[in-house]
Amino acid sequence: MTNLSTSALRRVWQLLWGLLAVSAVAVAFGAVSPYLIGDPENSTMPLNPDAPAHFLTIVLHAAPGGLALLIGPFQFVGGLRRRAPKVHRVLGRVYLICVVAASAAAVFATMISTSGLAAQAAFYLLVAAWLYTLAQAYRTIRRGEVALHRIWMIRNYALTFAAVTLRLYLGLGVMAQTVDPTLTFEAVYTASAWASFVGNVLVVEYFIVQRALRPLVGRGRGRDGASEVGARRPAEHGSQEHGSAARAPVAEQPV
Repeated sequence: MTNLSTSALRRVWQLLWGLLAVSAVAVAFGAVSPYLIGDPENSTMPLNPDAPAHFLTIVLHAAPGGLALLIGPFQFVGGLRRRAPKVHRVLGRVYLICVVAASAAAVFATMISTSGLAAQAAFYLLVAAWLYTLAQAYRTIRRGEVALHRIWMIRNYALTFAAVTLRLYLGLGVMAQTVDPTLTFEAVYTASAWASFVGNVLVVEYFIVQRALRPLVGRGRGRDGASEVGARRPAEHGSQEHGSAARAPVAEQPV
């Protein structure tokens, strides 16, 4: 790869990171702030009138979830990891606590939600995947497996970023309702709930294969090839010595 293509690729990734960070900040402040006021009238989600605690569970989910959304982009900055590893570790611990707290609150919020069984199933699956990928990220870093830790954190933040894509799909769904009046909000919300994290997972898995796993596989093949060559050379050397030893007595025999 030429220097020009490398620098162009770097600029592309910087642009994508910038879009990710800006959208995360916008949603973290724009979508979470109404819940921090403490007034249920400011809720942007339909509340269950038969469950007074519904708004509280959303607040307990939104506050730590919004903080995790803010922290995530900066954890992927290589310069921060290298120059301030202690800051990276502290932010990582805060992120972990936020995801656990937001997940617990999300379970209760989903239980009393009025969004319907299909949307509830999507959120339950999202929470399960959120916690599982977080546990794998924690397990791998405790073992010192930094490369695997990064892969699991990429997966985990893709699920955190569902807060952004959910609102993107909801906006598109509301626009679609103006074209098709028969499209209900429940259908829009259910489709958005599933697409918000399934789409992120597909994009991230493609990224992981292309950017993370392929170089590791290439290095593994290189080591295997080197080992094979190294093993072949002693074998060939041994064969030559064996052949020389076998021929020596013949040369010494009288004619």
